[in-house]
Amino acid sequence: MVAIAGPTGSGKSELALLLAERFNGEIINCDSLQVYRHFDIGTAKLPISQRRGIPHHLIDIVEPDQIFTAGEFARAAREAIAAITGRGKLPILAGGTGFYLRSLLEGLFEGPERNQNLRDRLATREARRKGSLHRLLSRFDAPTAAKIHPHDVPKVTRALEICLLTRRPVSELFREGRGGLEGYRTLKLGLLPDRDELYRKIDARCAWMFENGLVEETRHILSLGFASTCKPFEALGYKQSLQLIAGELSPHDAVFYTQRGTRQYAKRQTTWFRRERDLQWLGGFGTDRAIGDFAIRIVAERF
Repeated sequence: MVAIAGPTGSGKSELALLLAERFNGEIINCDSLQVYRHFDIGTAKLPISQRRGIPHHLIDIVEPDQIFTAGEFARAAREAIAAITGRGKLPILAGGTGFYLRSLLEGLFEGPERNQNLRDRLATREARRKGSLHRLLSRFDAPTAAKIHPHDVPKVTRALEICLLTRRPVSELFREGRGGLEGYRTLKLGLLPDRDELYRKIDARCAWMFENGLVEETRHILSLGFASTCKPFEALGYKQSLQLIAGELSPHDAVFYTQRGTRQYAKRQTTWFRRERDLQWLGGFGTDRAIGDFAIRIVAERF
């Protein structure tokens, strides 16, 4: 199996298509937002017309108001991988959600179910004092806190929820059996373009999204009856579109804050993947011919 990782805008989809064409592969989405139906423009979801006839899996599989966890992704991905292998083809994962990739390859412990009352109390605490949840997690479970960015409130909240409900540190639970993927040799490729070039591309793509219907897509999803509190609306671009619709941001500011937030997100993704074991970095974009040729050689040598 091949897994293609890297920050947003680095060309993972293009490289996945190239490798799928060359090695008779099928592509499995590893992005936590592209699993949701209707969220297309802001997630950079590749249109069917641009998929070159190559099967793509785990895209558009849940409604916006459904909860889709990393554990559910791991189970669905294992089924897709087995089916692709059964057809004699090469499974190729592509996406920037590092936690999804890790949950698939290494497994997850069976954590407690979400407790909404506890989550509401934690959210109230964080709203009163920004950063208080991360500081609290540092007291309960310093190793886990060190791996989560203080601004990543959803992950901090989940880690605290587990600590409080199980009365055990998440880091301790993770050391127990987790049921990772077995029976596959996985080649992990990471795209690492020049940072300034990546940021310019991110800025251009964010502007393009707003110019090509992101706000209209957001209005359409709302018109289907989905609440603005649905999880995927927290994503960059959609969050700013909601604020624009509500009159809280001007069109210029909506683009500006989306660009800034996406650049920061790309930095966090790169930091995460730098800690991924056995990941081979490719110093450029997945759209670069030289990078594509190099990736083809690596896959051919490995498999």
